[in-house]
Amino acid sequence: MDVNTFYALFSATCFTLVGLWWNVVQSHPEWMRRRGLRRVVGGIYLSFLLPALMGLFAQVGGTEQPQVWRASFLVVAVIGCLSTLSLLSVDGDRVHRSLRGPQAGAALVYALVAVVGAAPELAGAIGLRPIQAEALLLILLVVLAHALVWRFMVGEGRSPE
Repeated sequence: MDVNTFYALFSATCFTLVGLWWNVVQSHPEWMRRRGLRRVVGGIYLSFLLPALMGLFAQVGGTEQPQVWRASFLVVAVIGCLSTLSLLSVDGDRVHRSLRGPQAGAALVYALVAVVGAAPELAGAIGLRPIQAEALLLILLVVLAHALVWRFMVGEGRSPE
């Protein structure tokens, strides 16, 4: 698949997931009443929004102007890493603790995205172009976002029975 086509589909998919998450959140106003829970819900939102934004920047820069996607991936990945790490510090109950694995994984992947953005030659060590390595890392971010949603929805986010 062409890298530009991948990023177009990837970005559209992530923005769709953002919209779906908004719909889920709207049907659970009780999630917004507790600060820690509200932060977790916002963190899940960012886990779809930030990869979507990186996908858009990859389309703008493409292979012709790699400095555009590299700089944007670096900035967005730092924001993602810092916001995810801040969620790890949320004091919480069992559910917040159950989210720590996927959150820690996401923080690590964001750090790797930033590293490849800053030093794209590292992608060549595994036989990939930098934009391809970033695509694989973004796929991992979305997989981790789905893990966050799943763990949240079977725990704290579960509807009262």
